[in-house]
Amino acid sequence: MSERTPLLHYRLSTSVNESGEHGENRPGPTGEAAQPSPAEPRRKAAHGQPQKLSTFFGVVIPTLLSMFSVVVFLRIGFVVGQCGLYQTVAMFLVAYFIISMTVLSVCAISTNGALDAGGAYYMISRALGPEFGGSMGIMFFLANVCGSALYVLGLVEAVLATFGAPEGGARGGVYEVLPVGYWWSVLYGSVLLLLCLLVCLVGVDIYAKATFLIFIIVMLVLATVFISFFAVRPHTILLPPLPPPPPNTSAPPSTANFTGFKLDTLLGNLEADYTVDYTTGMMMSFATVFAVMFNGCTGIMAGSNMSGDLKNPSFSIPRGTITAVIFTFIIYNVLSLMVACSCDRISAVDATS
Repeated sequence: MSERTPLLHYRLSTSVNESGEHGENRPGPTGEAAQPSPAEPRRKAAHGQPQKLSTFFGVVIPTLLSMFSVVVFLRIGFVVGQCGLYQTVAMFLVAYFIISMTVLSVCAISTNGALDAGGAYYMISRALGPEFGGSMGIMFFLANVCGSALYVLGLVEAVLATFGAPEGGARGGVYEVLPVGYWWSVLYGSVLLLLCLLVCLVGVDIYAKATFLIFIIVMLVLATVFISFFAVRPHTILLPPLPPPPPNTSAPPSTANFTGFKLDTLLGNLEADYTVDYTTGMMMSFATVFAVMFNGCTGIMAGSNMSGDLKNPSFSIPRGTITAVIFTFIIYNVLSLMVACSCDRISAVDATS
């Protein structure tokens, strides 16, 4: 019995184990002291082996990569264009208030005793028992499966938007060479999922290296995004062809404007202006846009799931998770402000939805 067992079972059994320990070294029938089991030192040695990952590589980087989802690259303009800057900031405040409750709970559990492999399942099962931990662990597993599908589809969408060949037989640019279509998207997504599977099967070493490489790429892309707001001159954007509008409605615009940093553009993007999303045909509202945006605030448990591979999980999990949450909150709000200052509403909504 150790402190790694569920707290309720641990406390109920402590007195029994203490009374039993006094009789462990009593002489046996032949007068010799009982020898400890040979499995005991091996078990202790296994628990004492040094782990590999630090706070930055084991918690900060996985959490940042999980929270910087497709929202930051594909849907920030959609959120700002539909909700306006005021409601966008309000959405982020509400979303981060919700996840902060989970973060504080994780910090309390992770600093309340020794941690072992198992991540969120281990912490919940240790605090509430294996029954609660098992049921929540199943839901957490299903959430990760759906999240992986979302990230893969977002990557496929971004790749095809840049390198996909135009539909209808039109001639595209030099780099627009990838075939497009539903089954082509399924094929690209399946290849990416197979690559992720191979990385997971190899082990934690290649996972840490792969996440660090992806982290460097994401940071470089984010840097280019921020630089582009200052480097790109104001110009008119040709929007992709849209489906025909419903009856008794005006035709959708075919162009939008990138104005650069202008006060008039910011004033025009402060208030909400919900419209019909041409990809789904649904009228947007605060709730529907919040559902799209909230995906970018999830992923806070990615660092906790590495508990078995951290040098000091009780130290690394709370500090690394809080650091990642604060960093993403700042990036999301700054990026929303820059979009509201430099893109008119049409370019923000249509170009990224």
